[in-house]
Amino acid sequence: MGYRNLTACVADLERAGKLVRIAQEIDPHLEAAEVQRRVYRAGGPAVFFERVKGTPFPMVSNLFGTMERTRFMFRDALDGVRKLVELKTDPSNLMRRPGRYWNVPFLAWRLRPQFSRSGPILAHQTTLSQLPQLKCWPLDGGAFVTLPQVYTEHPDRPGWMKSNLGMYRVQFSGNDFEPDRECGLHYQIHRGIGVHHAAARRRGELLPVNVVVGGPPALAVAAVMPLPEGLPELAFAGALGGRRLRMVVGQPHGLPGRVGDGETRRGGDENRTGLSPPLPHSPSPTLSMPADADFVISGYIDPTRTKPEGPFGDHLGYYSLTHDFPVMTVTGVYHRPGAIWPFTVVGRPPQEDTSFGELIHELTGPIIPTVLPGLHAVHAVDAAGVHPLLLAIGSERYVPYAATRRPQELLTLANAILGQGQLSLAKYLFIAAKEDAPELDIHDIPAFLRHILERFDPETDLHFQTRTTIDTLDYSAGMGLNAGSKVVIAAAGPKRRELGKEVPADLKLPEGFSDPRIVKPGVLALTGPKCGIRNAERGTESEDPDTRRLLSALDSAFRTPHSALSNFPLITVVDDSEFVAGSLNNWLWTTFTRSDPANDIHGVGAFVDRKHWGCRGPVVIDARLKPHMPPPLEEDAAVTRRVDSLFARGGPLHGIE
Repeated sequence: MGYRNLTACVADLERAGKLVRIAQEIDPHLEAAEVQRRVYRAGGPAVFFERVKGTPFPMVSNLFGTMERTRFMFRDALDGVRKLVELKTDPSNLMRRPGRYWNVPFLAWRLRPQFSRSGPILAHQTTLSQLPQLKCWPLDGGAFVTLPQVYTEHPDRPGWMKSNLGMYRVQFSGNDFEPDRECGLHYQIHRGIGVHHAAARRRGELLPVNVVVGGPPALAVAAVMPLPEGLPELAFAGALGGRRLRMVVGQPHGLPGRVGDGETRRGGDENRTGLSPPLPHSPSPTLSMPADADFVISGYIDPTRTKPEGPFGDHLGYYSLTHDFPVMTVTGVYHRPGAIWPFTVVGRPPQEDTSFGELIHELTGPIIPTVLPGLHAVHAVDAAGVHPLLLAIGSERYVPYAATRRPQELLTLANAILGQGQLSLAKYLFIAAKEDAPELDIHDIPAFLRHILERFDPETDLHFQTRTTIDTLDYSAGMGLNAGSKVVIAAAGPKRRELGKEVPADLKLPEGFSDPRIVKPGVLALTGPKCGIRNAERGTESEDPDTRRLLSALDSAFRTPHSALSNFPLITVVDDSEFVAGSLNNWLWTTFTRSDPANDIHGVGAFVDRKHWGCRGPVVIDARLKPHMPPPLEEDAAVTRRVDSLFARGGPLHGIE
């Protein structure tokens, strides 16, 4: 059976030699995060922080730091989850192999939470200021919950069946949040809580919220799982956790009875917060909470009210800036006996959340063809920040008798992919035809890129969507939150070029451009001058004199007979080509987090034909940092030096790095 709570998980990992304890006091301000990053990079164990400065609660990190440990934690339930996925993919499996699925009724029973009116989570109460004040990066705006599980129910249809459990960022100190009374709640578009928020706003009601921290590890995985409509995250948590999830029902939040009662008002001391008591004729709303959670921050959102939240070091490897987001008024902070505060670090991939993505792919990969027939695989590239870059393999069967094959069904599939939930946040989608290379592996990124670069035609195979939605945390377009563009690069048919492996000897770059380097065959990186133009101000490439000069020089070289540039279909302009060419991950991160397709894709011999953009020579991506982009995340050198002692001889982490 799975773990009932986080304490059981920690004890199991320690018995198995998969957890290390730190007895020295650790500061949650930057130090704990520095330890986590270094242990994760080394493939080290989970880390239990026994003494944390400023709080009575211990902390634990790196629980999901390796796939081996993640599988270990869910070893009793993974086979059962796979069986449920198999039946979801093909229900006829039950008739063909009844012996394999003999225990499915018992597995299905775990999907239903077990409700009671009491539980360990109600044993104690505390305040926000007593929680670990974790800051991971120097410019973070305050303390954040980095493994939150935010629970809401649909106002139109209350109850767990229409609930949402999502991992949405929670800031509980800093900015102008009222201490011990308010939290910032940052969620991105295409998230389930947004539907609930919109319904509450339409109804003119407050939205009850529970921010869950800790509990059975399956809860954290369920909160990030891209589940189909109709399958609540609570149900999946029961399946992955190996036992029915225990829930406490009917906890009063003491909410005001109408939208607007929670707004901060100026005036006398008799009601400094502006919070009204519940209306006599309105019953107090209630919301369930996991009985075995370590902490639950209970409260509500007034859907008409926002406050500045951030900045925060995010999963793209930069700071997400300060913006107005919903503010949660806190009515209670509960914790169970022996509560442990789990945390992770959000930053440039790979980080601990990489294991979440790998586990999700393991469990849901077989379902993809049933959702989108003709699509065989899709991969959100972790090293590129997850959302910016998708790789996909699909069938190309529309005109099987054609003498010359070109992308057709692939484009239909590409539009379907970009219409699917969080996949719709992608900026770049590279899609290949399975028929051209049946053995192609979506996770072998070098081989996949080589396949695409050998085959795509820059005159016909780039397809743009402009002024559309992208990741909330992605500022590459310079158009504000959630706004940017997308490009589909499709490849079907035989190989059309050999890819260059050496810098062309006759390549002449204009002033300001230097140090050409090979990233991978067919991919050239150039160091460009510092970019001084915001994408929002650029408009067209003719307004960027640096880009115009580079394209002119490349065009002259490309027109030279037998030019070696024809073997380089992709050129990236970056701030430091040595860094970018140093590893594939450096190139992926730089190229796809620092560019917006509509603004930053250029081409040698570019043209527009019936509103289709193409080019006759290499595609050029401007992946320099732009003035409107936030700074990359950098560690504090003084904190790094302080933490060094933990890894030195005699320290609790010696030998891990």
